[in-house]
Formats: sequence, C-alpha cells, structure tokens
Amino acid sequence: MNNNIAETKALISELKPLVKDAKCDVVICVPFTDLSTAVAQAAGSNIMVGAQNVHWAEKGAFTGEISAKMLTELGVEYAIIGHSERRQYFGETDATVNARTKAALSAGLLPIVCIGETLDERESGKTNEVVIRQITEALKDIDASELDKIVVAYEPVWAIGTGRTATSRDANDTIKVIRDQIATLYCKNCAQNKVRIQYGGSMNPANAAELMAMPEIDGGLIGGASLKAADFSKVVNY
Repeated sequence: MNNNIAETKALISELKPLVKDAKCDVVICVPFTDLSTAVAQAAGSNIMVGAQNVHWAEKGAFTGEISAKMLTELGVEYAIIGHSERRQYFGETDATVNARTKAALSAGLLPIVCIGETLDERESGKTNEVVIRQITEALKDIDASELDKIVVAYEPVWAIGTGRTATSRDANDTIKVIRDQIATLYCKNCAQNKVRIQYGGSMNPANAAELMAMPEIDGGLIGGASLKAADFSKVVNY
C-alpha cells in the first residue's frame, strides 16, 4: 500500500530507461487505484503491470473486491495471489489461493502465486511440510497445460520487510523442494521448464547476484527495493 497516482507515474517514468535492456521479464505490481496510470505510463516499454490481488468470482456481492476481467479490461497482465500479508492479515487460505489462481488463468491473467513459512514453522522444522502443502493446494485441479502461465514466489514470511534474508543456499534448497513437488504433481519437465520459481524474501541490490546465482532461483519478487527506481533497476540488471 505505497505510492499514489503521481508517485506511480514518476516511478515508472524513471524506471523505463533504467530497465529497457533487461534480460528478464519486468513486472510492477501497484495498488488498484494506480493500475490505469501504470498501464498508460508503461505503454510501449518492456515493463508489464500487475495487480496485488484478484478475486475468485467474475462478479457478484463481494464488496471491495476486484475480478480478473476487471483487471484485464485495464490492460493488467499479472496478479499476485496469496501474498503472506494477505494470508496473515486478511484470512487468505490455501483454498482461496487456489480459487483466485484458477480465476486469473481463466481470464488470461498470469498469476504470481506466493507460498512460504512463518518463523515458528521454520524454527520447528516444518518448512518443507508447509511449502509442499501450500503448492499442492494452490495447484489443485490446474492442468499441466497451464503451468507455463504460472509464476511461483517462495517468500519466507519471517524475511519480508524485516531486513532478514534466508541464506542463498537455504532459499535454493527450499525452492528445490517446491520444484520437486511440482514434478511429483505433474512431471519433471513441467517443474524444470514450465514453472518459474522466484525468491521473495527481501531481495535487494546487495544480495540479488548471490541469490540469482543459485540454480533453482529463477527470479525475484521484490518488495521494498522496488519502491526506488534506482534500487529496483539494480536488481533487474544484477
């Protein structure tokens, strides 16, 4: 919940020349009120726009919610689903993550599906158990043909906004667990070549290269470092 319309316009304007030669996909996910501005400002560039949430229903009595078709009508291409803050503060569950993911896919939105363990779960040795359950439930009843449209973001909850970061090896090992579970649910090729798995625990200019050097980490879901064009571009161009 950062940046008003003017700030979003200025951020994307500053960001465009800094990432124009990026060797990766660049997506900026802004609050609902900034989406139209972001789409217009990013037009003609290599920056795509995403929402921070999407509802599972196409329409109906869901006051305050936004449907996938409402987003695609604006020109939005991605939607973050199941972010830890949605789980922690707004009652998001594995079941609602699955429902939102299916709704996004049905409307042509590309879901960025977030999973990750809390500090208590990590310290009690339940990390693998938690991420296996979360990815299994998130992908329930989703066909293998849809996997190349899905981005998975592993975001250890204890590392978000705290300045703490999992070691590059720990992040890599947990993402391998997630990828192995996708292979179990679908196939090895599906896990290796169809699904991109990002790391989302306080990736920034100082640690991006080390994290991205890990073989299982395909990208980053950037938090605080995305609010400054100079910092975000350094991560993009690490």
